[in-house]
Amino acid sequence: MSEPEALSAAEADAVRAVWQQLGLPGLIDVHTHFMPKPVMDKVWAYFDSVGPLVGREWPITYRADEDRRVEVLREFGVRAFTSMIYPHKPEMAAWLNSWAADFAAHTPDCLHTATFYPEISAPHYVDAAIESGAKIFKSHIQVGNYNPTDPLLDGVWGAISDAAIPVVIHCGSGPAPGQFTGPQPITELLRKFPSLPLVIAHMGMPEYDEFLDLATTYDRVHLDTTMAFTDFAEEMAPFPISSTQKLRDLGDRILWGSDFPNIPYTYTSALDAVTRLGLGDDWARGVLYDNAARLFQIT
Repeated sequence: MSEPEALSAAEADAVRAVWQQLGLPGLIDVHTHFMPKPVMDKVWAYFDSVGPLVGREWPITYRADEDRRVEVLREFGVRAFTSMIYPHKPEMAAWLNSWAADFAAHTPDCLHTATFYPEISAPHYVDAAIESGAKIFKSHIQVGNYNPTDPLLDGVWGAISDAAIPVVIHCGSGPAPGQFTGPQPITELLRKFPSLPLVIAHMGMPEYDEFLDLATTYDRVHLDTTMAFTDFAEEMAPFPISSTQKLRDLGDRILWGSDFPNIPYTYTSALDAVTRLGLGDDWARGVLYDNAARLFQIT
């Protein structure tokens, strides 16, 4: 699908039909990316060249300016979304947090998003973000290339746990493993901070089963569906059929996430990948709206 088609009214109608048929008031997407333009440009350049890393091209389906991307989500009926930001080096997170706070201030349907990096100043700017009303944090273990159990983050995890603010954390080893990805560092983190409200991005792909087990053990752990179950992901890291019952049982802990705009397929196809799992309308309603509405107190 070309860019004009992906941004068309026809696709908006198709997306809206999914949640309307389930009797929902819309969608809540916990994993969307809005960033300062220079950062987003670099992210898109990375995906434009990522083919050799993942063995296939990764076109950006919703490559458009910021205002248009916000408009597209609203046309889809997304009632709340995020501005997933993440630093890849020190002395970057506070600047990203400032940008995201301003973005949320003039985009009322965006959940105020913040981030952090293992550095001495992290507890200070994380406390500031919490005080300014942050509703969700983003941690990217793969891109940031840091251990989530780094002692420099102890104060960060403690403050976030005390404030009960969810953290969407990219910690699985997909699309390519990193030095600190995988379930073991997160297991160690949760042993130290068992009340930490983590949202495991991408269902923990490809270590789906291990991260589902963590959600079974820790009742504040959720998982987001970002890219999981889609044809694109199934070719690289198929979800194990043997884990379907766990997925069903944890239905109140699964959240809809899309990775918009950085997906190499349409938003509609990602929604279809979730609904075609056949786990029932109640399960789908929870994933696409109700679970996130409860977690973020959205009425």
